[in-house]
Amino acid sequence: MTKRNPQTLIPVPAAASPPAFRSYGRTDLRRLPQLKQLSRDRLQAMDIVARVLPFKVNNYVVENLIDWTRALDDPIFRLTFPQPGMLRTDHFNEVAGAVRSGDREHLLATIHAVREELNPHPAGQKDQNVPQLSDGTPLPGMQHKYTQTVLFFPSQGQTCHAYCTFCFRWPQFVAIKSGRFAMREATLLIRYLREHPEVTDLLITGGDPLIMRAKILSAYVDAVLKADLPGLQTIRIGTKALSYWPHRFVSDPDTPELLQMMRRVTERGLHLALMAHVNHVNELQTGVAEQALRNIRATGAEVRSQSPLMRRINDAPEDWTTLWQRQVRLGMVPYYMFLARDTGAQHHFAVPLVRAWEIYSEAIRKTSGLARTARGPSMSSAPGKIEISGVARVRDQRVLVLRMLQGRNPDWAYRPFFAEYDERALWLDDLRPAFGEREFFFEREAVAAGDEGDEFEAVAAA
Repeated sequence: MTKRNPQTLIPVPAAASPPAFRSYGRTDLRRLPQLKQLSRDRLQAMDIVARVLPFKVNNYVVENLIDWTRALDDPIFRLTFPQPGMLRTDHFNEVAGAVRSGDREHLLATIHAVREELNPHPAGQKDQNVPQLSDGTPLPGMQHKYTQTVLFFPSQGQTCHAYCTFCFRWPQFVAIKSGRFAMREATLLIRYLREHPEVTDLLITGGDPLIMRAKILSAYVDAVLKADLPGLQTIRIGTKALSYWPHRFVSDPDTPELLQMMRRVTERGLHLALMAHVNHVNELQTGVAEQALRNIRATGAEVRSQSPLMRRINDAPEDWTTLWQRQVRLGMVPYYMFLARDTGAQHHFAVPLVRAWEIYSEAIRKTSGLARTARGPSMSSAPGKIEISGVARVRDQRVLVLRMLQGRNPDWAYRPFFAEYDERALWLDDLRPAFGEREFFFEREAVAAGDEGDEFEAVAAA
């Protein structure tokens, strides 16, 4: 593929037949013709990383989104193919040694041990977010962290068309049984929503729900519509399909059924929001992606876009300015700039908090008001979503200004607070409270409420 201007559309020939989906995994690394240009050492390093962290890509990404003339510098290549630096040196060497040993049991044990050291359950996902029914029945296929929003993980949607190298839900895709959120029964979801009328938003997530056949996804959605829940206002669907397989909305065999399901939601008077994960503007440059957006919007659904800020992929202000401007032009709503979560390959992708704020500020200043709906940079941490609002000088001290956008305790939302200025800090537990305070307000209030739990231990230890 030739190098292109990011604003140039790549049209799909009208006469071309709809492509069949083909996925590639670790064992294909040495067979893909596009990878033959890479050195043997590079391919071997990619293989080692892919034994620990999930790797999956498909023919659309390989053939349309990556500039193979500069593959190692291409943002979509870095986004989808394993990179050697994604494992720390000690972890990499341990796995490489286990591979050379030829002992399968030793290799599997080594891989498992490394995975367990990568913080597979950040932000209290397993021990703090899993809800239960009033009779005590746990619901491991759901999360309920913020009052108004419930996450639902349909069991058939726990994979994706391709995997992102930074993915914070990587345990969903590897052999960590305790790492998977999944539920097959819509009945339990509806029972929970009836017991919690304060919930206004249902987020169907994964994996990627749009990996499911339309018939299966419709069964979940139609069950919710039939239940006629008075408090429910919005159904959100979290997906990367717009980037990784836009044919899902254009030419798949069941595309008409999928679009009809989406239209049923909006015709019932509910708001349907497709929560698209778009990490770089190059994902929105193909003709089929543009057609997919037109088809989605024709159902009455809204498309909101979010992404983490990632070193080596989108860590320049112009990356975000161009992305947000392109999204507005296509009718998308820029939603969030996140920070790389403290799990998996965070050490490889994370941008320091101060630098993240500088990138966001410079990027957003170059957009019109329609793109300034993008919030961030934000950490989805254990206490809640925390925004880096800026750097200020207070009492002759330079400090980080922070704000809780969403809190595990709803009373915390939109509370400002301050941390000591630290150019190296990557995450909340790297920060110290400013002005000599011993703890942040949410730590103090959580302890006062008798809720001193694991999710605050890392913060307190800082």
